Amino acid sequence: MEVILKPYELKLRHTFTISRESHDVQPSLIVCLSLNGKTGYGEATSNPYYNITVESMMLEINAILKDIEDFNFTTPDVFHAFLMEKGLTNFSICALDLAAHDLYGKLQNQPLYSIWGTNLDSFPTTNYTIGIASIDEMVAKMQETPWPIYKIKLGTDDDVSIVKALRKHSDAVFRIDANCAWTAEETIRNAPLLKDLGVEFLEQPLKANDWEGMKEVMKHAVLPVIADESCIVESDVEACGNHFSGINIKLTKCGGLTPALRMIKKGKAMGVKVMVGCMTESTVGISAIAQLLPQLDYVDMDGALLLKEDIAKGVSILPDAKVIFPTLGGSGITLK
Repeated sequence: MEVILKPYELKLRHTFTISRESHDVQPSLIVCLSLNGKTGYGEATSNPYYNITVESMMLEINAILKDIEDFNFTTPDVFHAFLMEKGLTNFSICALDLAAHDLYGKLQNQPLYSIWGTNLDSFPTTNYTIGIASIDEMVAKMQETPWPIYKIKLGTDDDVSIVKALRKHSDAVFRIDANCAWTAEETIRNAPLLKDLGVEFLEQPLKANDWEGMKEVMKHAVLPVIADESCIVESDVEACGNHFSGINIKLTKCGGLTPALRMIKKGKAMGVKVMVGCMTESTVGISAIAQLLPQLDYVDMDGALLLKEDIAKGVSILPDAKVIFPTLGGSGITLK
């Protein structure tokens, strides 16, 4: 296979702030895998919380470049198993795995959702994320992008008041993501107030390893709670299934579509809600997530919508939240 690595600086439409960080640019790595006249594209973004940079990903992929080029590619599963033996971080594996899936689908001339035996008769609508800012700025973002479901980032000293203020300007469904900023007591206290304000669920309110706190939350909270930072890899699903109402799978964190498919199956077997989220990827990463839609209860795939300018074409999300799938095989991606 031919391997090309393309680093990008994805400029955001607005400063994006969550409880622990703020940024205007999202660095991202695009991996291109070519074979038999077809090219597959994958993506992984940098993330300071997990100590991942574009440079670190490029360094470790380049270290095994010859092995990848010499690899006899047959299926994404076999390729993923090969990558797992190389000691790469999951972010680098994700970029390569997504490219391999896109390539495989293009070689088969079928979209991935079809290869997996699913169809597009029914699938969830993505939320649109509103980062932490002043009330006026958050309202302005909602008015700029009217949407049926908003994910509201919280983690301030006045979170419930923020939701009250935003509710005055929208009748959309709200989802709350505190990104580990609350205690169990705060979560239990806030939940009924937020439920009355039309909040659908809470995402990762407590620190990732606060299992005792989550036991208390699950006993008393009146809203479903979805694991994010607590659910990174396949082995986390069982523990999260016993402490949360659902799991949010991030392709970059778990290592791509290959393990994500297994995590979805495991989550469903445990009877918890299954969500897939994004990490502010371009349409390259979002198109891969979209292939999973028929299997999901919830989805957060608004990454490309948050960018000033996209770098690819593929699955597109229209201003009315409708999703358009391309006819091209795989994830349907072409770089601009």
